[in-house]
Amino acid sequence: MSEEKNELLQQEIRLLSYLEEDQIDLFRDEFMELHPYDQSVFFDKVDTDTRKRIFHYLSPEEVAEIFEANNFDDEEYQELLEEMEPSYAADMLSHMYADNAVDVLNELDKDQVVSYLSMMDAESAQEIKDLLHYEEYTAGSIMTTEYVAIPESSTVRSAMNILRKEAPGAETIYYLFVVNDDHFLTGVISLRDLIIADEDTLIRDIMNERVVSVPVSEDQEEVARMMKDYDFLALPVIDHRGYLLGIITVDDIIDVLDEEASDDYSKLAAVSDMDTFDRNPLQAAKKRLPWLLILLFLGMITANIIGVFEETLDQVALLAVFIPLIAGMAGNSGTQALAVAVRGIATGDIEEQSKMKLLIREAGTGLITGIISGVVVVFLVYFWKGDILIGLLVGAAISSSILVATIAGSFIPLLIHRMKIDPAVASGPFITTINDIISILIYLGLATTFISGL
Repeated sequence: MSEEKNELLQQEIRLLSYLEEDQIDLFRDEFMELHPYDQSVFFDKVDTDTRKRIFHYLSPEEVAEIFEANNFDDEEYQELLEEMEPSYAADMLSHMYADNAVDVLNELDKDQVVSYLSMMDAESAQEIKDLLHYEEYTAGSIMTTEYVAIPESSTVRSAMNILRKEAPGAETIYYLFVVNDDHFLTGVISLRDLIIADEDTLIRDIMNERVVSVPVSEDQEEVARMMKDYDFLALPVIDHRGYLLGIITVDDIIDVLDEEASDDYSKLAAVSDMDTFDRNPLQAAKKRLPWLLILLFLGMITANIIGVFEETLDQVALLAVFIPLIAGMAGNSGTQALAVAVRGIATGDIEEQSKMKLLIREAGTGLITGIISGVVVVFLVYFWKGDILIGLLVGAAISSSILVATIAGSFIPLLIHRMKIDPAVASGPFITTINDIISILIYLGLATTFISGL
């Protein structure tokens, strides 16, 4: 155990002892010295009764920092809020940045949301209401309205005064967004440029007029891609007229990237909500069972195909030995092609003009890997079973199956993306099962055609 981890463990032990002995001052002194993330980790480890005691020791504003420092699971948000007094929870939410409070409230029932909003101060409640009506997973749903806007007609001196006044409540001040009299976005200026400029200079003379912004309805994945491409710390959000509505900060984008990556990985594994740790086996089973049942029925198609070729297998029983090998190789190559295609779509590397290029490349890759794998299998089967004809049959089946599976693995997610559906739903298990069906049809079809020579 590292020295830092050991120190944190010792702190946790001391904090627990302070709580047990009801030493409020000692607990507060040491707990408030921790980084907010470390506070949230400690908060997440303790049981319900201990947390309720902590609520009596900390103010709603201090608990708000804990909520913002750690992304709890959906169910944990509900549990934590239920552990607080309703008025305490409402006060805590009002002290969070509006976009973060919205993230929490989006996990609650509408009745709960209305209840908490009714107990908040009018200004905080209105800010949160303004964000709640935006569609989830769009720029509007992840933006914050706590930013610094500078009138373009102001001087650097007056802009600095605005900054001093607004900075304590702003989520970030590294970029200052410039607006006209109607609050339309007209430019941006960095904090550095503002500091070094002459105090009597007009903001419109030193601002950058080439502002990269996103519409409020833009998908959050596209926003994340733009933030990554431009290396921005914040991105302004505008409506169709150019009116500045809010900004999206890099910490929110990190959450989006984590959420999207987790979601895509879950779909690739044919499960849902993998980022949620289900302590109840029944809940975990309920999430996984529908996918397993779908795959079970697809598997029955494979079994039925084998049954159709029962006569062929009866004549040459050795053919059955190689079915798992051929199906496995096809499934593996299809999953590799799927991963390349889904990643390319997710990162935006695959444009309309490069989709055909991807398919041609994957077909070439499938052809090369298929031929090499087929040749290797011919020799392996020959040295193992001493039957060159069986070896040639298995080699030809593997070569054909890998080629078809590789093309299918790249084509299916592109087709699904074209249909405006998340390509990650073309998950590994689905591709594997489909390729099982294709590879077995190829293998046993070839065997039936050349049965007389075996």
